[in-house]
Amino acid sequence: MPRVFGQPLTPATAGTTYGSDVDVRQVARYSGFRPEVQGLRAVAVLLVVVYHVFLGRVSGGVDVFLLISAFFLTLSFVRKLEAGRPLALGRYWLHVFKRLLPLAVLTILATLVAVELLYPGYDVGRWRAEALASVFYAENWALALSAVDYYAVDHSTASPFQHFWSLSVQGQVFLLWPLVFGAAWWLHRRFGWRPVPVLAVFFAAIFAASLAWSVYSTSVQQEFAYFDTRTRLWEFALGSLLALALPYLNPPRAARVLLGWFGLVSMVSVGVLVDVQGAFPGWIALWPLASAAAIIVAGRTGSPFGLDRILASAPLVRLGDCAYALYLVHWPLLITYLVLRDRPMAGPRSGVVLVVLSVVLAVVITRLVEDRFKAWAWPEQNKRRLALTVAVSLAVVAVPVLSLQQVQDRRAAEVLAAADRNNPGAAALLPGFQYQGDPEAEAIPVVTGDYYQKPGLGEPCPAELGIADSYQQWCFDTVPNADPAATLMVIGNSHVHMWIPAIEELAKAKNWRVVTYIRGNCMYSTVEEQVADHQECARWLEGTDPVIEAVNPELVLVQGTRSTDENEEQFTPGMEQRLRSLAERGIQVIGLRDNARFDFVPAQCAVDHGADAPQCAASHVILGPDSPLDPVAGELAQVSMVDLGDLICPEGTCVPVIGNVYTYWDNNHLTVEYVRTLAPMFTQRVQEALTSDGAPY
Repeated sequence: MPRVFGQPLTPATAGTTYGSDVDVRQVARYSGFRPEVQGLRAVAVLLVVVYHVFLGRVSGGVDVFLLISAFFLTLSFVRKLEAGRPLALGRYWLHVFKRLLPLAVLTILATLVAVELLYPGYDVGRWRAEALASVFYAENWALALSAVDYYAVDHSTASPFQHFWSLSVQGQVFLLWPLVFGAAWWLHRRFGWRPVPVLAVFFAAIFAASLAWSVYSTSVQQEFAYFDTRTRLWEFALGSLLALALPYLNPPRAARVLLGWFGLVSMVSVGVLVDVQGAFPGWIALWPLASAAAIIVAGRTGSPFGLDRILASAPLVRLGDCAYALYLVHWPLLITYLVLRDRPMAGPRSGVVLVVLSVVLAVVITRLVEDRFKAWAWPEQNKRRLALTVAVSLAVVAVPVLSLQQVQDRRAAEVLAAADRNNPGAAALLPGFQYQGDPEAEAIPVVTGDYYQKPGLGEPCPAELGIADSYQQWCFDTVPNADPAATLMVIGNSHVHMWIPAIEELAKAKNWRVVTYIRGNCMYSTVEEQVADHQECARWLEGTDPVIEAVNPELVLVQGTRSTDENEEQFTPGMEQRLRSLAERGIQVIGLRDNARFDFVPAQCAVDHGADAPQCAASHVILGPDSPLDPVAGELAQVSMVDLGDLICPEGTCVPVIGNVYTYWDNNHLTVEYVRTLAPMFTQRVQEALTSDGAPY
């Protein structure tokens, strides 16, 4: 992690502006190099590396880094405020990123080279996008958005840039925190208020608000909350409050010795006892932060039994100097090794080699790159040179990544322009079909590694429907029609969402209006039967009946059954209850039999091994002739089952490419392109199902 504020500090000797009662001693309270904190930084980074390499877990060490960063940042600005020196925020921001970017850019470029040469082609485009997000300190938001995107590709390979999420959060705080200090400076100038008490109020407010949001967000959307800057601000605020309070904390030496050792044992044990990745950053993150705070408060005890004798030792202090570089390099080294060896985790021997290699590489690039850039005087002569240095650093990554992206987009556009001739998709299954396209044509969608775009849902439902605000976010007027022959309402999750291109064609053919009420991961059943996101799905389920009443559809299309990657087909009591309830209300129900799902990604397998490779084909019980939905569909004329499994997996076998079109884009969702080629067959089968049940639509 960045060592921006970890350099040796000396007591300020500048004059003061507050009056005779404040002198250099007021500034000195917040001064002085703290070698034990630098050693703590080394321990934290070692925790991160060891837990990643040997345990495949998250340790909580990153949270300690965030606290330490805010601690040093606050000390630096408080010294300026107490001494009456200008804050010079513009120069500060440029100076910080001038120091942070060189090592980050070096790591990103080296990782990109490894990605292009060594990583599976299926993911390369995604990693390029994450490289760009990393250099612009936005990787945490990229990961947060993908973490809650239920339509995102299920990649088995972890991102080699994933560790930049914490650096991105830190960079954002480096932009935000100086504004807080600037506000304290302004209040001092305007009202004569002392900066330290003002800052204490500000950071206490940030701490309370962010912690409250963190606890709530972690409980309802933990995957998003983990990377959300707002849920992490309280960790920085705690570091700032600790810096403000530290001069006034002076427990007895014996207590400080106990504090130090207790803090270390507590901090090391977090990753073993707590699922950090699955539980943070809610209130449980107080554990490692309180542990680190105890070590900092313990400080220099002067006792032969104090932890500070170890933390302030020369090897740990030097390793603390290299902590930023070690954090940067260890993760791409680990992920690249796992990709090359096709392993989920490193073994004991390879793990030791990776740790040693990471430490050696960190020491080398710290001395050859970071230290030399810090000593480079030319950019420090004025802000224009600093700005130029920062801009060039960003461009070194942005220019090649954007250039490659442009080339890739141009190639994809050329392939799609000839799709009508070269990519017939499901039409290739029709009797008498003969392929007339280019035998060397590329399959679509063109695999770029980027997140796949889910089908659009159209405009939000119109206000005149009177749908409550709490449900409006999931309601869309997908196929508007001022004078429809009937209204079809689509209710469910991503497994009905993926059929939207075919549903749109059906609606056009039948002159129907289509309204959708969809939330990813939510089953149209009961709260107890949800597989994830129980709270959010409960709220979504609450809205189904009110929205149905508002829309008043003649037909409802739902996911009739659910496949699992354990080779099962489920038709739960909750699903049956919902279908019977709709039928009792006189609504015609179209129940789609679910498609097969797997424990691998067929398209990725095709890219890596070829579309005809045996390991890329699979079957599933849901492709059998009998469905658990059959009895209900046979009993109730208002329930029609539609099964397209034979058009997705002909002759009971699912292959990754049909008619030069990828069928699946992850392990359980169909591609938009393949669904479009299925649209005529989809329309025909829905019509046949309705006709056989005597439905007048």
